[in-house]
Amino acid sequence: MAGKVFSRNAVAQHASVGDLWVIIDARVFDLSSFASAHPGGLGVLADPEIAGQDATASFFALHRAEVLRRYAHLQIGTQIPPPLRIETHVGSLSAVPYAEPTWLSPGYHSPYYKAHHRRFQAAIRKFVEEIVYPDAQVCERGGDKPSQEVLDEMARLNIIAMRVGPGKHLEGRVLMDGIISLEQFDAFHELIITQEFSRIHARGYGDGLGLPPVINFAQPALRDRIVEDTLSGKKPICLAVTEAFAGSDVQGVRCRATKVEGGWRVNGAKKWITNSMWAHYFTTACKADNGEIVVLVIERGEGVRTTPIKTSYSSSAAGTGYVHLDNVFVPQGHQLGAGHPGLHIILHNFNHERWVLASASIAGQRIIFEECFKWVTQREVFGRVLSSQPVVRQKLAAMISRIESCQSWLENITFQMTRMSAKEQAQHLAGQVAFLKMHATRGAQVTAADSVQIFGGRGLTQTDTPAEDVLGDLGVRQALRNMPPQVRL
Repeated sequence: MAGKVFSRNAVAQHASVGDLWVIIDARVFDLSSFASAHPGGLGVLADPEIAGQDATASFFALHRAEVLRRYAHLQIGTQIPPPLRIETHVGSLSAVPYAEPTWLSPGYHSPYYKAHHRRFQAAIRKFVEEIVYPDAQVCERGGDKPSQEVLDEMARLNIIAMRVGPGKHLEGRVLMDGIISLEQFDAFHELIITQEFSRIHARGYGDGLGLPPVINFAQPALRDRIVEDTLSGKKPICLAVTEAFAGSDVQGVRCRATKVEGGWRVNGAKKWITNSMWAHYFTTACKADNGEIVVLVIERGEGVRTTPIKTSYSSSAAGTGYVHLDNVFVPQGHQLGAGHPGLHIILHNFNHERWVLASASIAGQRIIFEECFKWVTQREVFGRVLSSQPVVRQKLAAMISRIESCQSWLENITFQMTRMSAKEQAQHLAGQVAFLKMHATRGAQVTAADSVQIFGGRGLTQTDTPAEDVLGDLGVRQALRNMPPQVRL
């Protein structure tokens, strides 16, 4: 029936409770059975300006376009003559200004990205939007781990392997069904994966921070077993460093590792560990009895217990949690870099970890800007669209400036990574990466605050309220009108 066409007059005949049609974006919906279940109440839909009318403007003043897709089963036809409709395609680039990095924007050029990078980006975005995003939404709502079917497909395409970055662990693997070769893969491909997965705001599908220390410092037999288990998607790994008393201050960890015959006994707890709820392996920083840091690979088993922590970035799929270690025995062969200072092993991983986190933060801020830019062009307050307010435009300008500067800095660092050895990166890029992460995350706080101001109450809710700064501007203008003319500085 969705293939039928209706005139405006025909739709107008269905404007009562129990027989209620509306037009939204040239699509005709029969809301007769849905009206009483409408989250905003029956009265909203029964309003004479909504029932039987073209409610496109009213709808987009309150909802996102994806709501139409969610309720597509209520569509019974289209309007004639059809006006311009909103069209979206899975994997497509956004037409919103500054919603994409300049290298993906028409008319711009980049010295960093080649044709194979563009092919790779298109394939990754299509995969993320078509396969990962629907699964992530279901898992977040249901409190579940990422579906094994999705992880299996990520493993088949070697996305799990590529998100760790270039290295010997990729040897012999076919990347994304052969879209790129092993020789072509570089840090920019890893950057693409990180940023594309960050667009959906769903952790748990792109975290591989616990594996690089194993690749770089584990004994060959242990390394090969864990790499195969992890990259197959069957046994995830997480990086367990942070504690309630120690974060970047690794030397301050209190998790104890006591030397015993054949290995170690570990007691303590780790906190805010992403992916820990689903992990089989835990790359764990501990303090030995002599005060030195040792890094042990702990397998889930006797004495290992994890409990969930709900965070603002994920309530479930990221698997963030506490890791409780109660007298856990760890074989001697599971110590990473035996004979090397454990602190150096952790710090060796920090550069890459911070680069990944900065990359994700920048991509997340860009998608937030895109949402804000769409919203200010469709939301009306005080009889005008939000974009007509100077204070709102200033916030958008500041967002763009922060995002573009961070992306440019990030790509410069990434280019250096493609030219430097690991030793050179540690010598030259540690400070650069640290500064970038600080700049990006501090900017993220401002972007988040500004976006909440622009969205009003919707900025604080997960489901479908003027911008507060517009109200502030109104208050200042009112105060200026009441300013006594005789007052001077």
